[in-house]
Amino acid sequence: MARDYSSNRRGFERGPRKPFFPHVDRTYLAFYKPFEVLNQFTADGSEKTTLAAFGFPKDVYPVGRLDFDSEGLLILSNDGRLTTSLFDQDNPHARTYLVQVEREPSDESLKKLEEGLMIEGRRTQPAEAYVIEGEPALPERSKPIRFRKTVPTCWLEITLFEGRNRQVRKMTAAVGHPTLRLARVAIGDLTLFDLGLKPGEWRALGEEEVLKLFT
Repeated sequence: MARDYSSNRRGFERGPRKPFFPHVDRTYLAFYKPFEVLNQFTADGSEKTTLAAFGFPKDVYPVGRLDFDSEGLLILSNDGRLTTSLFDQDNPHARTYLVQVEREPSDESLKKLEEGLMIEGRRTQPAEAYVIEGEPALPERSKPIRFRKTVPTCWLEITLFEGRNRQVRKMTAAVGHPTLRLARVAIGDLTLFDLGLKPGEWRALGEEEVLKLFT
């Protein structure tokens, strides 16, 4: 799937980005978080798989969150500045998701996703939403989505510039298209496809790749 994952495709007004320079003595990792893996190292009292199962260095932690039932790109680091820089409310970075939903949304529904919706008493910030032709290049999920013969599905690409709890799922549900599968495929200009990772794999990022998070 050829797509420009630039974080400012539609010219959203942004303030000047604060410069970020990776520290040579810090670790920056990209991980393809599989479906049904907790976004934490400690167990929650259940038998759910945690990040501890993947052999990460002991001093890294996840930057941001990716829900248990979501998959895709997750950054881990021991650089405390990274979270502050990526989640700067005055100049938020882009996060791009591939989202499988029930039925194909109308142009009106896509416009609502883009212009903002009232979710739990707060309006979401402007976003980007597209219908994708065909199936995106994602690996098969460990547990297939629920399939209903009478209900067709559709793939969307949604880019957010904020990070609220289960936001994509709540947004698609609000316009009548429940999310069946959700994969984060890009943060800034760093894309899962360019990294060449499979579910459960991780690797260290180079300096130029770290800087892509902030473009």
